[in-house]
Amino acid sequence: MKTLIVLLLLLFTLNASSLRISAQTLNQDVLKYKILDTRSLKDYQAGHIHGAINFDVAQTYSNMELNGKLTDPLEMQNIIQLAGLNIEDNVVIYDNGSFFDAARLFWALEVYGFTNVKLLTAGYKQWLQKGLKTTTKVTSVVQSDYITVINNKRLATKFSTQIATKNPNHIIIDARPTKAYIGKVSVAQRFGHIPKATNIPASHNIDKSSNISILKDVEILKDIYKNISKDKKVVIYCALGKISATNYFALRELDYDVSNYDASWKEWGNDLKLPIVNPSQK
Repeated sequence: MKTLIVLLLLLFTLNASSLRISAQTLNQDVLKYKILDTRSLKDYQAGHIHGAINFDVAQTYSNMELNGKLTDPLEMQNIIQLAGLNIEDNVVIYDNGSFFDAARLFWALEVYGFTNVKLLTAGYKQWLQKGLKTTTKVTSVVQSDYITVINNKRLATKFSTQIATKNPNHIIIDARPTKAYIGKVSVAQRFGHIPKATNIPASHNIDKSSNISILKDVEILKDIYKNISKDKKVVIYCALGKISATNYFALRELDYDVSNYDASWKEWGNDLKLPIVNPSQK
């Protein structure tokens, strides 16, 4: 019986870690993947992983000045087609090493139907430090015939988040820094957090003990989220639906039923009709 339990735990760990890929592994199998560089075009042109395609994360926002809402389906369809991506592609995403942009694109592609997406465990900075192959040559792509597919399980909205505040089978996680959660700072008119939300800052998913940020190991992530029940649906939010994507990624690795609220606090906190909790006023 003990042997069976160990095997099941090992199988779970392997499945969970399949959403990430190391620099060494990617370097060995670079031709197996469509590699997406989420940095700006300027940074991409200055140097990128050999074979990578520029997919600036800004393209995932409908209007960043308003909130973090995801780009609408018709526009995203065009963006994905121009990037040469097909729904069945094996995709690897990286950014400058913060993981916020890479995780945001990871989440956006999952919302738009992609199922074979991974994050590089460290960003471009580590790739350079390892002396792995880079180039300034822009990777040529052939426009794809991708047709919009929406996975609504991965996208939370203002409406579905309102439901989550009243549904005992839902958990809400606020991924912002604690100062924002307790109402000391805010990107919106109001200060505080969404009712029922618990605070697990996005930074908790990233190891910054060295000079290079890396994703924390799956076993460490399990401990971080040990009090989050797998029997419930999880809604995550932050200020703009960006840094919360790292929590989303972590919970996807741990096999939770999780969605990211794209417009996040900037929408909720500016809607005076919606309830909030502001601990700083108590």
